[in-house]
Amino acid sequence: MRPREFDHDDVLRIAFDQFWRKGVRGTSLSDIARDAGVQRGSLYNAFGSKEALFLSAYECYARDYLASIERALSSGSLRARLTAFFDVTIKNMCAGSPPRGCPTTRGLMELGSAEGEGLDEDARQAFAALMSRISALLQSALSEGAARGEFNGVPETAALHIATVTRGLAVLERAFGDGAKLRRIAAHTVDLILGEARG
Repeated sequence: MRPREFDHDDVLRIAFDQFWRKGVRGTSLSDIARDAGVQRGSLYNAFGSKEALFLSAYECYARDYLASIERALSSGSLRARLTAFFDVTIKNMCAGSPPRGCPTTRGLMELGSAEGEGLDEDARQAFAALMSRISALLQSALSEGAARGEFNGVPETAALHIATVTRGLAVLERAFGDGAKLRRIAAHTVDLILGEARG
């Protein structure tokens, strides 16, 4: 069997950076091949299509992003955990120069958006899987907080509320590019879920 002529992980990193900045429709395999220093045909041979390459790259992104969320939600009071969760989320949206926004929200907007160019059901499932996993991590943190007497609501509902707010933050980041505004909304959301902090 012939060895691959490129570093798989490096190509996925380069590809995802382009998909994140320009969207799937705005990214070409030729551009990815050029930046990765490989032949365009090698990408087709390895992945089969631009969408398949996107999905492979998105899977790596989702794995790393979930790991950062798990770390954020792993220690401290429930308020500290939720604040850290929003910090990670907002930092992710505001990363890059110019900021790249949220790849999941950008991808959702491209679902079936143009014949032969939009993302399909496999992509929708990948986006849904990430959002479901984020909601599950939030629900677990809220349940633990409830057991410690820090929260008296319904963990599942509150987790979905928080996950939904993150989608709104992604849209506002694109509209205003104002990280401070996003952090104010995040802090207000934590107050709505837990009650305003005392002192």
